[in-house]
Amino acid sequence: MNEATLKTTDAGAILCDASIAAQVDDDWFDPTHWQSGAVAGGRGAAWQVQTPAGAAVLRHYRRGGAVARLLGDRYFWNGAERSRPFAEFRLLRHLQALRLPAPRPLAARYRRSGPFYRADLLTRLIPEARTLAELVRDQRLDAARMRQVGTTVAAFHAAGVWHADLNAHNVLEAAGTVHLIDFDRGELRPSRQDWPQQNLERLRRSLLKVGAAGEGEAHFDRTLWQPLQDAYTAARSLLDNGVAIATERQP
Repeated sequence: MNEATLKTTDAGAILCDASIAAQVDDDWFDPTHWQSGAVAGGRGAAWQVQTPAGAAVLRHYRRGGAVARLLGDRYFWNGAERSRPFAEFRLLRHLQALRLPAPRPLAARYRRSGPFYRADLLTRLIPEARTLAELVRDQRLDAARMRQVGTTVAAFHAAGVWHADLNAHNVLEAAGTVHLIDFDRGELRPSRQDWPQQNLERLRRSLLKVGAAGEGEAHFDRTLWQPLQDAYTAARSLLDNGVAIATERQP
């Protein structure tokens, strides 16, 4: 993997893949600089952009909940390495090194203003990807896909990767592989704790919220959630015993 390069700017700094460092500047984080289109995502604003490094997703960090009305897209400054974009950039690089299916980070930026900063992140676009929420909407979420989700989530959990917002919008299927996206506030944790089950319960609640239980919750549990749980348990058993698994769909 290429090294990461730190570049200082007038208002802050950019952390980026060394292979594109000579080209990246503040303009890369301005959606109006590109012919871009908004894409679905979490709390942050996101755009699909075509950069010299290839198709990418540009995300501007925004707060959620009641605090958003007060601070909007501002965060309290507590050092560069603890800034949201730099932390996510470095976590994504770690996931790439582990060969886990997550977006490849291209560049992260913060811009300071007094005691606050604003933040952006560029990641490689996962082409032709569909979220679990979209699969639910189109009635294409089935037991086979849920088993694959269970196997993939197990791989992240076995590596100690905690996703702060594991929901139906942050799990993608593309070209036979399930990916997890949006690792804002994600972190590495000891896996021998109760957070993996809490992660799964969060995903279950999200699936129910987007309508996956169209024929009732009991039917959802039996036909969709139980296959995910079974695949998750089987994969964790193998991974925790040092047996490698494949997260992509097998032919």
